[in-house]
Order: sequence, then structure tokens, then C-alpha cells
Amino acid sequence: MGLIFLIGFMGSGKTTLGRKLAARMDYEFIDLDHKLEQQVELSIAEYFTLFGEDPFRKLESEVLKKTVYPENAIISTGGGLPYFFDNMEWMNANGRTVYIKLSPKTLADRLENGKEERPLLQEKHGEALIAFIEQKLGERESFYSQANIIVDGLSLTPEKLEQILETKAT
Repeated sequence: MGLIFLIGFMGSGKTTLGRKLAARMDYEFIDLDHKLEQQVELSIAEYFTLFGEDPFRKLESEVLKKTVYPENAIISTGGGLPYFFDNMEWMNANGRTVYIKLSPKTLADRLENGKEERPLLQEKHGEALIAFIEQKLGERESFYSQANIIVDGLSLTPEKLEQILETKAT
């Protein structure tokens, strides 16, 4: 099946699901955020603090496009990656994209803990967090919806996703 890029908002389960799916399918798993952190020897939060969002987005795009991928891999992307530059177009041209879609409320519930690792979410709680997610999803939805496959992330399992991928194999 080649390269499969998992996209969606932060907290949608791209990394957790991707890791399990890769193990099931005997594919390599690549977390682009982790790859970026290895390259710059900083956490994403540290990089954001030092350099800001624009340089981060540029670097994120370079990591996406310059990584040498194995023949078969599941790639977990950062939540904002599809929204910047021509990243969504590039992923669609070089593999299959799967948008793991969740409601703002579900995402907020998942993200309420662990915000220290997510620079865009610091200091946001409850209704403010939901409002922020709704705003960002509004900006990004037209890019996310360009995915080859759109799945409801609520009860998604690696088994279900594997079935969907096999059914929609091109």
C-alpha cells in the first residue's frame, strides 16, 4: 500500500493509532514530530519558544518532504502540517492520506491533560480550549478534507482502519 499519512487535529490519535496500525500491517511507523525533534535536538515546545511558529512550520514542511521513507510506512503528522505550504498536496501526491476526524469537544477532553507538550494550547482550559479548537478546525478543515480517506476517530481501532484502507486500496 505504500505510504499512509495520518492527519488530523492534535489529540485525534494519529500517533497512538499509527503505531498500532503499523505493527498490525508490518509497516514501519514514523512520527514526523519525533523526527523533527531529533533533527533539531529540541522538543517542539522548546523550538516554538525559541523561534516561533513560522520557522517551525517551515522546518516541519522540510522534514515532511526531505525524509527518505521506506516502501511501506504509516506516518503520523503534526496537526497543523496539512494547513501550511503545499504539504497536503505533497502528501496526496506521495502516498495516501487519512483524516482522523473528531469533534472539538472530544478533542478538548483528550487534550485537557498533557498541554505542556503542546505550545498552542498552553493557558487554555474548558470553554476557551473548545473555542480555540473550533477556530483552528475552521481554518484547517478545507485542507483536512482533501484527504483520500476521512474516518470518524471516535471509535476507530487499528483493525477498523486497516479494513478501511484495504477496502479503499487504489
